[in-house]
Amino acid sequence: MPDVGEGLTEAEILKWYVQVGDTVTDGQVVCEVETAKAAVELPIPFDGTVHELRFPEGTTVDVGQVIISVNVGGGAAPEAPVAEAAPVAAAAPAAPAAEDEEPKGRQPVLVGYGVAASSTKRRARKAPAGAAPAAAPAAPVLVSVPEQLNGHAPAGARPLAKPPVRKLAKDLGVDLATVTPTGPDGIITREDVHAAAAPAPAPAALAPAPVAAPAPAPAQAPAPVAAGVVSSDAREVRIPIKGVRKATAAAMVGSAFTAPHVTEFVTFDITRTMKLVEELKSDKDMAGLRVNPLLLIAKAVLVAVKRNPDINAAWDEAAQEIVLKQYVNLGIAAATPRGLIVPNIKDAHAQTLPELSASLSELVSTAREGKTTPGAMQGGTFTITNVGVFGVDTGTPILNPGEAAILAVGAIKLQPWVHKGKVKARQVTTLALSFDHRLVDGELGSKFLADIAAILEQPKRLITWA
Repeated sequence: MPDVGEGLTEAEILKWYVQVGDTVTDGQVVCEVETAKAAVELPIPFDGTVHELRFPEGTTVDVGQVIISVNVGGGAAPEAPVAEAAPVAAAAPAAPAAEDEEPKGRQPVLVGYGVAASSTKRRARKAPAGAAPAAAPAAPVLVSVPEQLNGHAPAGARPLAKPPVRKLAKDLGVDLATVTPTGPDGIITREDVHAAAAPAPAPAALAPAPVAAPAPAPAQAPAPVAAGVVSSDAREVRIPIKGVRKATAAAMVGSAFTAPHVTEFVTFDITRTMKLVEELKSDKDMAGLRVNPLLLIAKAVLVAVKRNPDINAAWDEAAQEIVLKQYVNLGIAAATPRGLIVPNIKDAHAQTLPELSASLSELVSTAREGKTTPGAMQGGTFTITNVGVFGVDTGTPILNPGEAAILAVGAIKLQPWVHKGKVKARQVTTLALSFDHRLVDGELGSKFLADIAAILEQPKRLITWA
């Protein structure tokens, strides 16, 4: 399992596109995984035959774990190198490898993950729970590990632990070399780290963890794991928190308790903008493009950012600096089956109205298909969330981490409004701007929000103020 995002530690296997016995070629997509940021398709870096699928669909796997093995044929196959900084996406042995055999030759890996070899090797992992064994020879040993001595790795050997466990140990100030491993194959678990961090009431001798024998290859990938677990009284459903939803929750908590939020509101007459939307739909220069109120709202935001550039900034806590962005990567919050994501349009400030329309359409369609890449969600500078599509008048949005402000667009409704001294039915909406009060004071936030409303009240300002 490679790190398909920036520093991600795990991913869920959504779908296998191959089965045991299938022939695969270098670059062929073999599975789809969901990280905390997006769904990503993984290619195989080998030519050969699928020998084993090590985890069923629905399983969350740590980065660096072997998820598939491939028989490449043509003699002894190279062992998969173990390197925490450069995990290999898959290992492909053709025959059992001796424990003391050294890696030979260049190891094929995913582009961008480099080639590394390590003296620390692992025995084959246990087969996943629920896997149906087939009448086949024992699976090849992909990598091996030195014998554990009294529960500890031999002197000079690096302790075995997954990236999240290493981070936990670092946070707690625990030296992994002093921790007694209790996990399979001598791997240090979270419980081991916590036990080492807490003062033990009395020393307890732990038996060496048994080394698992290589498991037979499953005949096929096991059935997917259920999305929710029904409790014993059948009146509650428990849904595991993972993937995009888990990452969103962590980001929102971090944002809410890090940046001091202020929210301001403005309600105004958007009738002229709605008329312009209808005119643009019949304009030949916009033929084939999607024209809606969000398009003109996005354009109004870009013009307002140009007039109030300090709103387009970030707070660098480590450097104690305010970072002013000379570009706008415009994020659009999108509700998807996997949860809320915020992909952004790169350099939106430089796009014409037709280009902005095309970018918005592509962004939304890609998000709905679950094909948004991690890169598309990184580097945003300002976000728009359109709660009006759900019939909601307004809201108090939480900042996307790393940004100074976010705009919530409410529902556009026909309401009584004073227009030219008379009460008339007009299209009215409410905008809500949340901003980081460390970066944006009340004056700047108010001017920026008022500019957006003024542009949408009189859309000719898209020309005069641009």
